[in-house]
Amino acid sequence: METDTQISTPAYKWFKKWILDDNHPCIMAQTVFRMEHVDFHEYKGFGTDESIEEMLHDLEKYVDAYDFSNNQFFTFIAAFPDDTTSHEREFEEKLWRQLQYLHDSDDRSWDPEVTADPDDSKFSFSVKGRAFYVVGMHPHASRMARRTPYPAMTFNLHCQFEKLREMKRFRNVKSRIRQRDMELQGSINPELEDFGNDSEARQYSGRSAEANWKCPFHHK
Repeated sequence: METDTQISTPAYKWFKKWILDDNHPCIMAQTVFRMEHVDFHEYKGFGTDESIEEMLHDLEKYVDAYDFSNNQFFTFIAAFPDDTTSHEREFEEKLWRQLQYLHDSDDRSWDPEVTADPDDSKFSFSVKGRAFYVVGMHPHASRMARRTPYPAMTFNLHCQFEKLREMKRFRNVKSRIRQRDMELQGSINPELEDFGNDSEARQYSGRSAEANWKCPFHHK
């Protein structure tokens, strides 16, 4: 798979330095940046429909180009350098509005391997027929591993985590990431759960959500 990576932009260069030179705790992120398996894009209008068609087009190209038969890992990053989000809750609201706009404009069915109900433990966001685990990042994130100069969303294909399980590497990778996160911040993200234990929707924004938090996403 060849990505349409914008490797010459200051935004991409910042992310690569942050992941590699600053020894980011996510070893999978380090792997994809080291191999330049990152499809990086910049958009305007975070939390609006301003760039939805462009974003959908880029995600469709990414999904259609991905070789689901191999064990190489790739990621898609959507960055919003012009956004001025001022706190965690605002970021969370914008992130889910962005995902809702993507879904409302999507012309492909939900990935049948996961559910579309954000309250369900088998939920995973689907776009262009494929399930993704979404990681939100922004300047005011309480988790240092998610603290970036401006809002960004990483789309990781859900099947890649299943591949790690098939390769008997998932538990080791998860343990190493959590240990590195502990060394960085003194704790692991309290929202982290294995797929199937609780809805992963609580994890997307990175905010420690209240017990009664309700995901605003609605399947059309």
